[in-house]
Amino acid sequence: MEAKTNFIHYVGVNDRQKHLFENMWPLPYGVSYNSYLITEDIVTLIDTVDPHYFDVYIRKIKQHIGERPIDYLVINHMEPDHSGSIALIKKYYPDITIVGNKLTLNMIEGYYGVSENTLLVNDGDTLPIGKRTLSFHTTPMVHWPETMMTYIPEDGILFSGDAFGCFGALNGGYIDTEINTDIYWNEMVRYYSNIVGKYGSPVQKALQKLAGLKVHAICSTHGPVWVKHAQRVISIYDKLSRYEAEKGVVLVYGSMYGHTEQMAETIAEELSKQGIINIVMHNISKSNASDILTDIFKYNGLIVGSPTYNGQIFPEIDSLLSKILMREVKNRHFGYFGSFTWAGMAVKRMGEFAEKSKFNVVGEPVEMKQAMMDAEACKELARKMAKAINC
Repeated sequence: MEAKTNFIHYVGVNDRQKHLFENMWPLPYGVSYNSYLITEDIVTLIDTVDPHYFDVYIRKIKQHIGERPIDYLVINHMEPDHSGSIALIKKYYPDITIVGNKLTLNMIEGYYGVSENTLLVNDGDTLPIGKRTLSFHTTPMVHWPETMMTYIPEDGILFSGDAFGCFGALNGGYIDTEINTDIYWNEMVRYYSNIVGKYGSPVQKALQKLAGLKVHAICSTHGPVWVKHAQRVISIYDKLSRYEAEKGVVLVYGSMYGHTEQMAETIAEELSKQGIINIVMHNISKSNASDILTDIFKYNGLIVGSPTYNGQIFPEIDSLLSKILMREVKNRHFGYFGSFTWAGMAVKRMGEFAEKSKFNVVGEPVEMKQAMMDAEACKELARKMAKAINC
């Protein structure tokens, strides 16, 4: 797939209206829902789109096939932004055969009440569609249990579902050779850390399964079609799913009146003096958790600071720590600090997080009562972190 093929057509749509993906993750550049139409002798549709855009979707399909019927609809992933138009497609093409694995077909019936005209495929099965063949490769928990990928061996084209996807609508073109891809690289890391991050081990198993395939093009359900950069995309997912990271520190803090923030500033200054170049600071009350998680996946050091609030940890910090645990991030160095006025509790709660996370705790936690009169403890925490991440 060196360029646009004459038998595969992009029929995806762009969503520039939605503010939050899954009602949680910001979409500053929008998002695409990708679907692909194969117009061999046997017409095959790969995945569908969010039903809000069905009118655009069906118009795109008909531009390529007119009144020809669609023989097969392959469903690689059942999240509603990709499967949501199944029932509507059935109204236009009542004789269409829906192709999926056992879990997929069960979900189709559960979501859309569709149980007839289905074709069950198992891992490694193939389906001839004319001059070419589809082969099916189950990839459970990347990032739902039913996920699979569909491959055309004759051309090395992989329809990967959500795997290798990224946030960001497509601005005109859709193949990476025809567009400026600059915005998509960080959006790929953000997408992975926000959506897929928990499932590093299943992603690794999927990559091992795909290692024997010659992949010349990746057609994901979000973001560009990757041709020129296909191997780079695979390597990014490989690195992220191994929880590998660059040397650097993410310093996240909550602060009500600026005292905890001053501790954070002191730590950052000392980190810089110790030669740490990559220092990313996040005020939890201003930075979105989406961006913080992205940086945590990028860098191998994490320092978190929190004031005590109502006898507990600062609520936004508590929420972030829960999101980190949910993703089961590994191989990070961790330090923490906090402040209080009359009864400290935040540092104790962060200590509980440290045990659950199984991060490598560096230095001694720093707890400040009222204002910061002595900065040495904060500086020492920074020095210990710098030493740890440089080892």
